[in-house]
Amino acid sequence: MNREEILKCAKICVCGDREQDYGSPENNFELIGELWASYLRKKCVTPDADCCILPTDVAAMMGLFKIARIATGHRKADNWVDLAGYAACGGELEGGGDK
Repeated sequence: MNREEILKCAKICVCGDREQDYGSPENNFELIGELWASYLRKKCVTPDADCCILPTDVAAMMGLFKIARIATGHRKADNWVDLAGYAACGGELEGGGDK
């Protein structure tokens, strides 16, 4: 795949039916952040510790997840597509949707 094809596939993923299936990235990433924070408080710190994982943090960490997969040497264009998609969602969340 070339870069245009990767970005086109990422656009289809993040701007297509996925939102209908899973909800908006804002809501979905917020819920993931809450679940991760709760898990981390129980497993890594204390239950009453201050732990706040924002939707932008979720986008960044999911990007890191894809980078880890890329680092394993498995050549799958899907990892690059997903990485571009998480970057796009994170960028939009960071800017509040502004251009």
